[in-house]
Amino acid sequence: MSLEKLVDRVESAVYTVPTDAPEADGTLAWDSTTLVLATVHCGDVTGLGYTYAPAAAARVIDDLLADVVTGTTAFDVPRLNEAMQRAVRNAGLPGVCAQAISALDIALWDAKARLLGLPLVRLLGAARDDVPVYGSGGFTTYDDQQQDRQLRDWVEKEGIPRVKIKIGESWGQREARDRQRVARARASVGEATELYVDANGGYSAGQAVRVAAALADQGVTWFEEPVSSDDLRTLAAIRGRITIDVTAGEYGYTLPYFGHMLAADAVDCLQADVTRCGGITVWLRVAALAQAHGLEISGHCAPHAHVHAAASIPNLRHLEWFHDHVRIERLLFDGVLDPSGGAITPRGDGPPGLGLSLDTERGQPFRTE
Repeated sequence: MSLEKLVDRVESAVYTVPTDAPEADGTLAWDSTTLVLATVHCGDVTGLGYTYAPAAAARVIDDLLADVVTGTTAFDVPRLNEAMQRAVRNAGLPGVCAQAISALDIALWDAKARLLGLPLVRLLGAARDDVPVYGSGGFTTYDDQQQDRQLRDWVEKEGIPRVKIKIGESWGQREARDRQRVARARASVGEATELYVDANGGYSAGQAVRVAAALADQGVTWFEEPVSSDDLRTLAAIRGRITIDVTAGEYGYTLPYFGHMLAADAVDCLQADVTRCGGITVWLRVAALAQAHGLEISGHCAPHAHVHAAASIPNLRHLEWFHDHVRIERLLFDGVLDPSGGAITPRGDGPPGLGLSLDTERGQPFRTE
């Protein structure tokens, strides 16, 4: 084995980017978003991966994972993924440790593809040319003008034919405003655009069923986390009582989590986040698990971390073109993709790996560690 195919060292970095306006969903508010970057050095080749997570994820990379990966071949990514999961046994895999593993797993796949001189989609093998996206934002803190402007930008300027807004404001305590905002969203995007909503687990079970009737009147076809995704029995019961697709899965940190959700018949479309679930290695397994149950999968947030893997599976519904993450990925990376027409395309004849490179100069003002 040639030396350049071994991992020489692993590094982490933390970038925190303020939001461009106050943001909140049904159950949380925030004014900044943190990206934890993992880099894998193999001779002259560097692979990058990232997760949206607390800065503590960088400490996990440095203290628990770097030694597991350093000195090994970058080609055996599934073997290294398993080794990293075992290394965090006592720290606890779900949560920050899984996010750290995800970032490093993505970096390893990026490094492997770069070593081979291939775009990652060519290494994985393509199942499709284009990857559909949906515009996502519509925060509960937006006023009517902000929401309208964002939705129209996606639909009219970029040609994205599917969009999502947040509802369930204040843990479901502003139901009347939720309904008004959905009606205004429909007026903004017109009848031809698919309209989705995300309650982030903010409703009670009965409230979710009641709200779903109003959503159906507005042609909403996607109801994300009407109740907590931890309550699979209630999620499945709601799914059985409404006509809109029920979706969840973004908080899955381990493969068994998704198995439990599918066994409970809790969703019509499974969501999974490549920056949380264990990286590309595990995300592809989640997609296969969903396909075995006759379901599609949707990639949650971090579109440029997902796109090559998403293009390699047959049961993809779409990726989330999430406002915060798109802003950050455009800020920190060169090589970002254009969603015009409602899809992004990882070119098989394009640059190797993920096709991203870090712009250290643009990122420096936001680097915190």
